[in-house]
Amino acid sequence: MQLIQHFSCGFSSIWHFGRVKRFENGQITRRERQVMDILFRKGKCTAEEVMEELPDPPSYSAVRALLVTLEQKELVTHAKDSRRYVYSAAVPEKKAKRTALKQLMATFFDGSPEKLVASLLDPKDQNLSKDEIARIRKLIDGGD
Repeated sequence: MQLIQHFSCGFSSIWHFGRVKRFENGQITRRERQVMDILFRKGKCTAEEVMEELPDPPSYSAVRALLVTLEQKELVTHAKDSRRYVYSAAVPEKKAKRTALKQLMATFFDGSPEKLVASLLDPKDQNLSKDEIARIRKLIDGGD
C-alpha cells in the first residue's frame, strides 16, 4: 500500500498495488457502475450492446476501454465469440449489492444498520403505504 499526496488539492489517497477487487472497496467510477449494472441485468453483452444501454453513451472505443479496465479490476470477464468479445460480470450481483450497501453504511451511517434503516424509515422523508410498512414489519420479524 502506498500513500499518494495530491499536489493540486492537498488530499491524500491510498493506492493498492496488486490485484485488489476494487468493487469490494468501493473504488469504481459512476460509468463503471453503469456498465456493471448492464451486465448484471443482461447477463452477457458485447461492447456495442453495452454502449446501446448506457445513458449518454461515450464512443465505442471508450466503452471498450471501460470494459478492459473492469477486466483489470477483476470485475468482468470475456469470452471470444468468433470476431467479437462477449463480456459478463465476474462478481455475483448479490455480492456486489451487499458490498455496495456495506460501503454506503460505513460511509454515511457509521457502519450501523440501525442508523441506515432509521434513515430509510424517517417519516419526514418517506410516504410508505400501509402494505409497504406491513411487508417491512414481516421482514424484521423474520417472516418471508
